Amino acid sequence: MADSSIGTAVQPTLVVVGAATRDIAADDPRGWKLGGGVTYSAIAAARLPVSVKALIGVDELAATAQELDAIRRSGVDVRLVQLPIGPVFDNRRTPNGRRQFAVAPSDPLSVADLPEEWRSPGAALLAPVAGELSQEWSTAFAPATYLTLAAQGLLRRLHPGREVVRLAFEHGPIIQRADAIALSREDVSEGAPPIRDWTHAGQTLLITHGKRGSLALERTETGLTGRFMPPLPPRRAIDPTGAGDTFVAAWLAARMVVGSGWRALAVASAMSSLAVLSASMMKTPTTADLCAVLYELRQRS
Repeated sequence: MADSSIGTAVQPTLVVVGAATRDIAADDPRGWKLGGGVTYSAIAAARLPVSVKALIGVDELAATAQELDAIRRSGVDVRLVQLPIGPVFDNRRTPNGRRQFAVAPSDPLSVADLPEEWRSPGAALLAPVAGELSQEWSTAFAPATYLTLAAQGLLRRLHPGREVVRLAFEHGPIIQRADAIALSREDVSEGAPPIRDWTHAGQTLLITHGKRGSLALERTETGLTGRFMPPLPPRRAIDPTGAGDTFVAAWLAARMVVGSGWRALAVASAMSSLAVLSASMMKTPTTADLCAVLYELRQRS
């Protein structure tokens, strides 16, 4: 039984799309670990009472990853798309934060790869890592689908052997279509265009900032309104990789179950605070872990 199977009611459906990365890892016998927003997001969302489907682009080696079996065991319906070239990163930790180098770029995922029966879910999460999702994905889902964009993958330029270049926001069809846009503090570089220049009224903006917490902002006709959420509870991170993806996916899944208020933010914050305690996707927090943290927080309050 999937870890996310709670109750007998029909669960809302969430579709997650993106390419899996291979991240260089000297401590892994393969020399790499599977990563990418689509993988962390799918397994995190599956810990909540939603039905998760994941369209994952993989190169030849990534298609053999044991982490994919862990995602399937969590209850996710996984469909693989074979990519001749998939994204490979060399993530280097420094005293000043992470420096990311490109080993290989990514071929695109085509909208044609999305099963027809997956095109009208309650919600969808586009989680590109290397620009592999073109603007055509703005039309992939039904108008009623609540679409969230994890924008980081559209803000990178990859040149093999060189450090990843961060790009400024460019307004386009995906940004226009998205009901919510998620990014990290690292993506909001100094000199970036004002939020009002690339968002429109009614959109939600999620900004994660590691151990400093997160912001959920809503763009209105006159400005921004929102809420700050601290880490719940704060943790000493073993490995922060995937914590931002976990936050966004947990928020979106929780939103489908409990609504868009502070409860969804609390679930997302708790889930991401648990995610930093492991350096392996094989040991991601379970539904029981999440429930224990939420129960503890409720008792404290």
